[in-house]
Amino acid sequence: QFIAFASLFFILVSITTFCLETHEAFNTIINKTEQVVNGTETVLQYEIETDPALTYVEGVCVVWFTFEFLVRVIFSPNKLEFIKNLLNIIDFVAILPFYLEVGLSGLSSKAAKDVLGFLRVVRFVRILRIFKLTRHFVGLRVLGHTLRASTNEFLLLIIFLALGVLIFATMIYYAERVGAQPNDPSASEHTQFKNIPIGFWWAVVTMTTLGYGDMYPRTWSGMLVGALCALAGVLTIAMPVPVIVNNFGMYYSLAMAKQKLPRKRKKHIPPAPQASSPTFCKTDLNMACNSTQGDICLGKDNQLMEHNRSSGRTPV
Repeated sequence: QFIAFASLFFILVSITTFCLETHEAFNTIINKTEQVVNGTETVLQYEIETDPALTYVEGVCVVWFTFEFLVRVIFSPNKLEFIKNLLNIIDFVAILPFYLEVGLSGLSSKAAKDVLGFLRVVRFVRILRIFKLTRHFVGLRVLGHTLRASTNEFLLLIIFLALGVLIFATMIYYAERVGAQPNDPSASEHTQFKNIPIGFWWAVVTMTTLGYGDMYPRTWSGMLVGALCALAGVLTIAMPVPVIVNNFGMYYSLAMAKQKLPRKRKKHIPPAPQASSPTFCKTDLNMACNSTQGDICLGKDNQLMEHNRSSGRTPV
């Protein structure tokens, strides 16, 4: 639990730092305008410098992630499987750019600056650290299992949407041409659907019931196509969803049942000897004769003799 809470804390701090680095309050624009060699031209050059405090915080987080990663590498029983794990690859890719930036920050060559610019773009990989929480939280693991088990349903959903987008983008293009004026053959004055590829965006937004409103039909035929597109989108999305929900419910029930299992196994209790076992009489006799009451011992002796008679044995 301590490792889980520590990882959660550093992941949240790292993501918060990553988001704050893009805020203008933590960025300072530095003018690095230089004169060209011939002195006749001036090239404007600006650089954005991030607040050093955020860099230090990110450095502390990276030290923790590095320590955690190295410990897991050292104590991993199967190094090959460890390398193939997607979460471990994300850990390594998220850690490496920070050390490369620190190592190249003191260099002033053009190649080093180009590499630094590329590494700043690769910083977005740090946001993928949120997937590390799947190691410690059951809900995220259930979500991952559900996504893997529902691959066919997601593929089916994408195919349905692609077919709908293609059909309705074509329909809206020609439907908007129905009300075109004679002096406007391209219908560019009264509609935004100037070609079918532009209609792809409108069809996606409409079928997913998002509706930005940046593009909309203006003729009665286009409105009819838009209504059909919205209805088809609702039905298309609704069909694969129950299967995905059922998969999630199944994995969630399994995860909850696994959590309720006892963590420690109970001690093995040997079964009681049966009446037909040869050790049954000796066990009862020893237990009875160790008692301080003589009548109990005699009673056990009588029971032993009766048992031997019924089984055909001769008492010794």
